[in-house]
Amino acid sequence: GAPQQYGAPQQYGAPQGGYPAAPGYGYGGAPDPTAPYGRDPSTGEPLSDKSKLVAGLLQIFLGSLGVGRFYIGDNTTGAIQLGLTILGYITAIFLIGFVIIFGVAIWALVDGIMMLTGSVRDKNGLKLGN
Repeated sequence: GAPQQYGAPQQYGAPQGGYPAAPGYGYGGAPDPTAPYGRDPSTGEPLSDKSKLVAGLLQIFLGSLGVGRFYIGDNTTGAIQLGLTILGYITAIFLIGFVIIFGVAIWALVDGIMMLTGSVRDKNGLKLGN
C-alpha cells in the first residue's frame, strides 16, 4: 500500500497507524454479551467469572472450612464442610471427631483437585474460568 500521510482522511474501520486491534473477550475480538468472561475453547460454552485455579487452591488449603465452595457460590456444600469440621472439633474429645475432621479433609482435597481439573461448576452451572 501507499505510505500513509499524516492528517490524511482514512477509510472507516481501517487499521490506524499500524497498531493491532485491541483484544476483546470471546471470538473475533468483539465483546460477547452472552459470555463476558470468555468461552471454553473446546466446547464454546461461556465461562464463569470464578477461576478454577483460585477455587482449587482455596479448596485444597482451606477446604475443611468450605472456602473454595463459598468462593464459587456453592454455599450449601461450603456450609456442610464448615459445619462438619466444627462438629469434628467439638467431638474430638470423644475421638469420633478426629474421624470427621480427617474425612472432611480428604473430601476437601479431592474437591480441590476436581476444581483444578475443571470438573466442578459454579453456582450458575458455568465451567470455572482459567
